[in-house]
Amino acid sequence: MSDNLPEEPAPRPRRSGIARILGLLAVVGAVLLKLAGSLKFLGIFVAVGGYALIWGWRFGVGFVLLILVHELGHYVEARRQGLNPQLPVFIPFLGAYVALRNQPFDPWRNALVSVAGPVAGGAGALACLIYGNAVDSDLFRALAYVGFLLNLFNLIPIGFLDGGHILRAWRILKVGGGRANPADARRLSTIVAAYTVALIATLALGMLASHVPQTRL
Repeated sequence: MSDNLPEEPAPRPRRSGIARILGLLAVVGAVLLKLAGSLKFLGIFVAVGGYALIWGWRFGVGFVLLILVHELGHYVEARRQGLNPQLPVFIPFLGAYVALRNQPFDPWRNALVSVAGPVAGGAGALACLIYGNAVDSDLFRALAYVGFLLNLFNLIPIGFLDGGHILRAWRILKVGGGRANPADARRLSTIVAAYTVALIATLALGMLASHVPQTRL
């Protein structure tokens, strides 16, 4: 009978703490790249850092999150319509945008996607206002005020802003374009106009409600 017994496999060495951290960072990085599809989305972190240098990190984070909520409004509405939107791209100190790839222009769809951003952004500002009043936080009231102002500014009828896209869609629908039935197009133009005016009034009221009087001057 042989005394040579099979040797037990040597225990695997435990990964060092550094290896675990690197592995975790690799997983997080892969997830971020998968969600973003490109490094452009990571501009959100640059934007946070830039705004934090001006207003402090808490306000900087809140401000960028309000911009993100606004852009996600565009993104979600575009996805709901079966379009192919890209995730928001942040340009520090200039804002952000959501691009649509290879999509033919449709005035009604364009109006809905354009309006969805200020609607979502206004809802985010309202959440800040409600929370700020609940905990008596001037920080959140200030974020709410800036959020309402930001989304109201985006409704100015200038070409590259949401208001410019809405105006273009409204003009086409008003003359009966963009639909097989001109009467249907004109009806949709009335809806776009009424919806936009109501949104402008709501955002303006939000600014009044969230305004924090300044006594330093």
